[in-house]
Amino acid sequence: MKKRYAPLARNAVIASLVAGAVATGIVVVGTGGDDGPPPPAPGPAARTVLAEGPGAALSAAELSSLIAGQEHRLAGNPGDHLSWAVLGSAYLAQGALLGDRTDFRRAEKALRRSLEALPGEKGNADAQLGMAALANARRDFATARRWAESVRARSPEQWTAYPVLIDAYSGLGSYGAAAKALRTLEELRPRTVQTLMRGSRVHHDNGHHEDAEALADEASSRSGGKAERAAAQYRLGELAWDRGEPKEAAAYFDTALQLEPGHHPSLAGRGRAAAALGRTDDALRDYGAAIERAPMPEYALQAGELYESLGMAGEARAHYEKVRRLAAKARKYGVSEELTLARYEADHGLAKAAVQRLAQEWKRGHRSAQVSDALGWALYRAGRAQEGLKYLKRATTPGLRSALSLYHQGEIERSLGLHGPARRHLREALRLNPYFSPLLLPRAKRAVSVLGNPPPGGPVDVEGEPWTDEQLPPEDDESTEDRESARDGESARDGESARDGDGGSSRRPDGDASRRPRESGSARPRERDSGEGREPGAARDGESSTAGSRGPSPSGT
Repeated sequence: MKKRYAPLARNAVIASLVAGAVATGIVVVGTGGDDGPPPPAPGPAARTVLAEGPGAALSAAELSSLIAGQEHRLAGNPGDHLSWAVLGSAYLAQGALLGDRTDFRRAEKALRRSLEALPGEKGNADAQLGMAALANARRDFATARRWAESVRARSPEQWTAYPVLIDAYSGLGSYGAAAKALRTLEELRPRTVQTLMRGSRVHHDNGHHEDAEALADEASSRSGGKAERAAAQYRLGELAWDRGEPKEAAAYFDTALQLEPGHHPSLAGRGRAAAALGRTDDALRDYGAAIERAPMPEYALQAGELYESLGMAGEARAHYEKVRRLAAKARKYGVSEELTLARYEADHGLAKAAVQRLAQEWKRGHRSAQVSDALGWALYRAGRAQEGLKYLKRATTPGLRSALSLYHQGEIERSLGLHGPARRHLREALRLNPYFSPLLLPRAKRAVSVLGNPPPGGPVDVEGEPWTDEQLPPEDDESTEDRESARDGESARDGESARDGDGGSSRRPDGDASRRPRESGSARPRERDSGEGREPGAARDGESSTAGSRGPSPSGT
């Protein structure tokens, strides 16, 4: 029998795929089991990964080649659990890259075949982490956490569990746990592209925006292939957009699209930036291309709101209807679009339905800043402003302070007569990103104009009550690790400013870094509160409890 790859090298190669397939389309080639034939000579995709090491991203053509090779191998060796795991993760990466959710079904089928051949408890961590990555792609973060934590419990030194865990914790809003997982990943795999990209996200979620940019910039400079660099350039574009620099954001998105034509997140991002720059024809063209490439509800919603801001009611209505159709289609493949649907319902449909959708997400443990923001706004739109304000304060605590969330908080405070806090948060939203929404921006400017300046001498309480004095929704599902990390962060950086300054980075899209970030281990996890409160979905007297149907959660526990 011919000599096989060493087990350690084999695990390192397959690991690069399952750890980050959704974020960057990361895939690798693996070898067969002990009872199968020797591995074939590496094909183009395999050679790319083997040359560049774990974390290499593949293009659509390379993914297609890899899938074909694995299917050919499995035709003669159907019991090869590792090849099934590679095939499943390759399908997952292809689905994410091309926006084709049908590939998710193929991915799940292949990963389950791998687990049938070798169960997870007997050492098939590759398939388990593939299932975790699939759950993340379907936005079932609680399931993803269970899969990945089971691997970590058996093998705490297996670095491939940590990128998936970071994605799951971030999706759940467990920012302290994400920061702790990042520190472990940095110890096991320092300065790799995967580590840098995850570090960029964790730092951004904790309010360290300059560090997030520096890490993404370093990831771009270290990337080994076009697809990998395109993902980093897209990340830099998103960060530029968040700080209100649409011209710089568009340049990053352009670079990503030059590297990976048809990169649908960059198409949508460039459309958003073009709209901010007044190039509406370009914006509508990019949104149309993004929807054609990857028919996702969030793209249809963004396009619909742009059409509505232009007074094109018919086109806006058509895109809003498309939001529902695309969400229903995604549900067939196990993908949850509840957050996008709830945002649509809150502003353009039935606010009470939005509350019910998001209350279910909250009960599932999905308590990210984005869910908190959407739930708070939906409660306000449903006539429950006081309750909604609690969730908005949670969404805008020190850390991820988006212009949209600050606008939502300011409008709720204005409706409650809290003019001082409302004035401050609305102005901060416009200062943070003066282009944050083509539909809501004029409303934000009008609100600031109506509020005007504070009376001479200033009110007694300009800033509002400290957010930690509020009774917040319960956090029963928060992990022990998250709570410990949050406590560590509170003592480590007590008194740090809640918001980074207006000064943006001078870094341009050419990828040169003028500074290095602080170590991610020093990242201060976002502060959390465990106060008790009524669940948001609890119906009040006379309130409708009807809502759009939810799709089934993906199996995999």
